[in-house]
Amino acid sequence: MAHLKQQFKDALSSIEPSDDKTNAPEAHRLVRDALEADAKLTEYGVSPVLIGSYKRNVSIKRIKDVDVFVRLPDMPSDVTSKDILDRFFAVLHAEFGTDSDGHRRTKRQDRSLQVSFPEYDLYVDAVPARPHWDGETWEIPQKGDENEWVRTNPEGLTSLSSEMNAAHDGYYVPTVKLLRQTRRAQLGKKKPGGFFFELATYQAFASGAVSGSDQAEYYVSALTKVSKIIENFVTYGIGVNDPTLAGATIHIRASDEELEAARTRFADAAISADDALAEEDEGKAALAFQKLLGKNGDDKMVFPMPPGFNEDGSKRASAILAGARVVPAGTRTFG
Repeated sequence: MAHLKQQFKDALSSIEPSDDKTNAPEAHRLVRDALEADAKLTEYGVSPVLIGSYKRNVSIKRIKDVDVFVRLPDMPSDVTSKDILDRFFAVLHAEFGTDSDGHRRTKRQDRSLQVSFPEYDLYVDAVPARPHWDGETWEIPQKGDENEWVRTNPEGLTSLSSEMNAAHDGYYVPTVKLLRQTRRAQLGKKKPGGFFFELATYQAFASGAVSGSDQAEYYVSALTKVSKIIENFVTYGIGVNDPTLAGATIHIRASDEELEAARTRFADAAISADDALAEEDEGKAALAFQKLLGKNGDDKMVFPMPPGFNEDGSKRASAILAGARVVPAGTRTFG
């Protein structure tokens, strides 16, 4: 079996965010500072916190957006979702204005305000939140009328992710990263997005069906289970659970064509990954994993070939591998 431990380690290093690790928190800080300086939001008890894939350490190169969850525990109940989004827009537009091309840097979205940072090539999404009646979860604006809200618990997901990672000896987070990278390689910019695959992976782990003794086994095991979850979602309409809200499932935006593409490509990917893990030839196995994981945000292949193999997976004729018992004859002498 081809476990390719060093190659999986290198693949994870290849998709790890680089400069974004510095830029993302700085952009977050600037948005947070602007909101915290507003007198009205201070009245509402403004308390921003970083959430999203970056916070959960499951983001991959490159980070394009950072989510700021802006808790407003003292906001009066008669403030509508439209009111608070209007207030956020006024504050953020006043602070960040326009870019060098004259475009507004603050863009209004259904449930948040998006601020662009052209110098970092990333965005910060600021999401206003009011307390839910249970006192433990939150509500955020939802697309609809002027006062539509939806319950959420993003901080709960951060905690659950950390607990799942600890329960699997640190394999959960890197496996999520590899599944998100597989989604990117197989589906490109088409939906469903990375969050859907992250929660499908969490559900797969929570079911007890994902296990392994190394990263290769965890990746293949998770990919197999996630492909079945996608199959059930697309074919039978069985939702993907929101683990932070009992009985709730997540909502996604994807066309029927996009969902069908996700179903078929992940079903094929699961078969390819299982075959690659069982493959005795490391070159052939690495080539299969390479196709599954594609290129990173720097347009470089994520999964490297093991030493002694060409990029097409064939073995180099003159390669001498570490630990080889026999080496080719040559004309040079040593000693």
